[in-house]
Amino acid sequence: MTYRVIQWATGAMGRSCLQAVIDHPAMELVGLYVYGEKKEGRDAGDIARRAPTGVIATRDVEAILALEADVVIHCARIAPPYGSHDADILRLLASGKNVISINGYSDPAYWQGTRAEALAAACATGGTTLMAAGLNPGFAAEQLAVVASGLCSALEHVEVVESVDCRAVRQPDYVFKVLGFGADPARVDANDPAWGPASSLNGMYTEVLSAMARHLNLTLERVDTDHRVFAATDDLVIGAGTIARGTVSHINWRWHGVVAGQPRLTMSIHWYMEHAHLGGAEPSLWQVKITGQPDVAIRVDLVRNAADTATTSAEQLAVAAMVVNSIPVVCAAPPGLHTRPLATPFRGVLVPPGRAAVGVPVSPASVSPAPGGR
Repeated sequence: MTYRVIQWATGAMGRSCLQAVIDHPAMELVGLYVYGEKKEGRDAGDIARRAPTGVIATRDVEAILALEADVVIHCARIAPPYGSHDADILRLLASGKNVISINGYSDPAYWQGTRAEALAAACATGGTTLMAAGLNPGFAAEQLAVVASGLCSALEHVEVVESVDCRAVRQPDYVFKVLGFGADPARVDANDPAWGPASSLNGMYTEVLSAMARHLNLTLERVDTDHRVFAATDDLVIGAGTIARGTVSHINWRWHGVVAGQPRLTMSIHWYMEHAHLGGAEPSLWQVKITGQPDVAIRVDLVRNAADTATTSAEQLAVAAMVVNSIPVVCAAPPGLHTRPLATPFRGVLVPPGRAAVGVPVSPASVSPAPGGR
């Protein structure tokens, strides 16, 4: 089966997804939506650094809605408040296109209000499905940590710790205005739900913990925040500019899922511009810490293929893989708001030994998409 795919947005993650779709023998790119004027009118292959595809980037939402497609990969940049992209996603779903989002929607049914009702109604209208994909949200908590809990016969607490080095991010507005770096710590209340980054992330990771609880057959009563900011120990020169000494250089986001009156699930994310506040050696991308019988400790890192000469990071490649491997799942799912299954295994390109970095397929027949789909 060939899946007809629309790519929505081509930032760092979006472009990696676009490349993965173009490279995949079971995917047909049929549309490309972009936000920037400089990208409008360009061939998708040019934007993805691939051969021409004949698909021309557009900023016309109506043109995208008019296309026949199985799925839209929605990669719009995080913007406050959480749910700010609902309007576009509602229209895409109602137009008959499944949607995979890399920025939330792990379990929108958690809210049990007008927002979830509107998303479900759009799915019903279009006969479509909405699902999250990506690394976190997507994999680290909803899949990796939940599967690891199967090693325990008794469970006290599950914590997922993610550590993200933000020094290479180059967009000043994004770093200083959206992410919150460079602010005066005395003027920042990271637990104020109206603070810019918190207003985007709190809802997103509440849904992540809700999806975890759903998989673990736990009843999530609420999610409490315990966010912290740390000040730069010196002036820091980073990709986006300079963070002055004494201003925010490290944010530790912490969400605690309360079950039966006790915090049982924790998501902890470190955004850092220096190592001073990490309390140890170079951190792994993820740590899964399960207290139970027995305890479980897992460290996970993503490493670029040694033969890969491209500039795409291992994390960007992994996000694209998570999305592409999820397309058969979302297309086969019944209409509605879909919580990710515990596994979305490899559905990509089988290559000869030593050729993974350049993606030379053995043959299109080596790819076996999951059955079903709309």
